Amino acid sequence: MTTKNDIEKVLWSACDSFRNKIDSSRYKDYILAMLFVKYLNDVYKETRERYIEEYGGNMTRVERAMRNERFTLTETSAFDYLYENRTDPEIGQMINIALAEIENNNSEKLRNVFRAIDFNSTVDFGETADKNAILRNLLEDFHGLDLRPSQLDSTDIIGDAYEYMIANFASDAGKKGGEFFTPSQVSRLVAELVSPQENERIYDPTCGSGGLLLKAFSKVPSHKVAVYGQEVNNQTWALCKMNMFLHGVDDAVIWQGDTLANPQNIKDDKLMKFQCVVANPPFSLDKWDSGFLSGMTGEEKKKEKMNASLDPFGRFAWGVPPASKGDYAFVLHMLHSLDETGRMAVVLPHGVLFRGASEGKIRREIIEFNLLDAVIGLPANLFYGTGIPACVLVFKKGRTTSDVLFIDASGDGNYEKGKNQNVLRDCDIERIAETYRKRAVVEKYSYLAQKEEIVENDYNLNIPRYVDTFEEEEPVDIDAVRAEIAATEQEIAAVQAKMDAFLKELGL
Repeated sequence: MTTKNDIEKVLWSACDSFRNKIDSSRYKDYILAMLFVKYLNDVYKETRERYIEEYGGNMTRVERAMRNERFTLTETSAFDYLYENRTDPEIGQMINIALAEIENNNSEKLRNVFRAIDFNSTVDFGETADKNAILRNLLEDFHGLDLRPSQLDSTDIIGDAYEYMIANFASDAGKKGGEFFTPSQVSRLVAELVSPQENERIYDPTCGSGGLLLKAFSKVPSHKVAVYGQEVNNQTWALCKMNMFLHGVDDAVIWQGDTLANPQNIKDDKLMKFQCVVANPPFSLDKWDSGFLSGMTGEEKKKEKMNASLDPFGRFAWGVPPASKGDYAFVLHMLHSLDETGRMAVVLPHGVLFRGASEGKIRREIIEFNLLDAVIGLPANLFYGTGIPACVLVFKKGRTTSDVLFIDASGDGNYEKGKNQNVLRDCDIERIAETYRKRAVVEKYSYLAQKEEIVENDYNLNIPRYVDTFEEEEPVDIDAVRAEIAATEQEIAAVQAKMDAFLKELGL
């Protein structure tokens, strides 16, 4: 049987084929694409063999049955064919042709998934001899990996191994890594907070490689939910598409494009509505408005008036966020995409809690419309590429109360300290989720603030205003301190006397 550990070993071996030759932010696309091709190859091959046995070798019936399977492969697009030709001097171009065939033969599902990947690139691989050596090693790395469904230790191990590699690439990529991957434990917390139910639609407008969507999807045991997402970066969008298929989410709708400038969740010229929205948008995105607000005059921006022709969906009627900080632009898009009884959990920097000007006005409107349900402070250093602490804002439509729950989960004891990154443990996630579900008030951890308190604070949501985590220091015993100082002085005097004696014996 093939285990997750077996797959991870092969993936790391494949990394060794690239290390010191190509930057990891580039070679991740080649390795993960090859894993996907090998997976398609083995699934297709086993399925075909089963039909051959079932239909007694009647190839007409076999081919007819194969056309109804998840994916279609031709002989020249199969991994086995590429492996057999691994020493061909044109192997890079052969792989590109195979990927194009896979896309063409599965266009409804895989159109453009491989368009940003060029296995014949001299920029990445160098000249022909170097390129061919790397590609031959890569094919050999994957050849011994058996990904036939009947040989897998569990149904999720390929997708889990894929995410494991994405996480490692994100860590290695530094700041850029955070753009395509949210740490698994944070994704799980967000899924717990929105608690998806059967027959609901889940949406992530900045979905990266899809981790948040998959964690939310996995919360529904029957998997009877619809998954939607949008990602601006083409390579990351491709990772997300492959990630969905590897986790068995074949009907996910993942759009490519700028969610703010060109939202794809449009139906009948209106924003589609979703029961669950999860997101980790890029923190304080600069120049977020350059895509579609360039026609706004300076005076219009000052007055924060949105011309309907610039945003026909009315997302910024409560104010236009500053061009240098796109956090509330994403929040407003998501709120306008939320069903009338929907729930939404968004990971954001702490600045959204207290920054003034247009953001302060937007925050006031959100509270006045009774959409904010909870504010949760997370530990610092959880995310790739940034050590700053983040928070999760939970929103609900159709709320029957106007209070807001504040949770400060950032203190010692609420996470595990790591060498490079801190980690939320299962117990930490459960404590946050349970406190949120019960709306419990816990000393130095959570507080249920009434709307009047928030208004009195001028709509400032800074967590220390509501959750008092101050620890009083124990009273200082002055007499004990004096006695300790006196004892220390005596010890110093004794040591000095000994030193003087030694120096005198030496004639110094």
